[in-house]
Amino acid sequence: MASNTSKLEHLARVPLFDGCSRKELTSIAKAGDEIKMTEGTLIIDQGQMGREAFVVLDGQVTVKRGGRKITSLGPGGIVGELSLLDHGPRTATVVCDTDCTLFVIDQRHFRAVLEQYPSIAMKLLATLATNIRAMDRQSFG
Repeated sequence: MASNTSKLEHLARVPLFDGCSRKELTSIAKAGDEIKMTEGTLIIDQGQMGREAFVVLDGQVTVKRGGRKITSLGPGGIVGELSLLDHGPRTATVVCDTDCTLFVIDQRHFRAVLEQYPSIAMKLLATLATNIRAMDRQSFG
């Protein structure tokens, strides 16, 4: 099990939580759980409804869309983050490349953190806007 300090360090490296204070990160850490998954385990299935996000604490995962590899993520990577905001279908499939330790947080607990620290919501919106702009540039130049 990762120590609280280690968990906070991993959460601090997640772009979605960039700019969060230690106090805010501690609240996020308390709202989720640490889980272990073995190599080959399906974490997220594209098209299925999701209600939680996963941060890689240890190990590596592969993200695929339409069966095509998009990227691999290691410690500090996050998948499923859109599910923290809505109930839409998963946009990709994610599988453990190795045995993994993941931090999982569901929408209900994450929203409670946002109610406690509304400032996190503004930081998330700024990060999501940056991500959308980057994808737009990548797709349309």
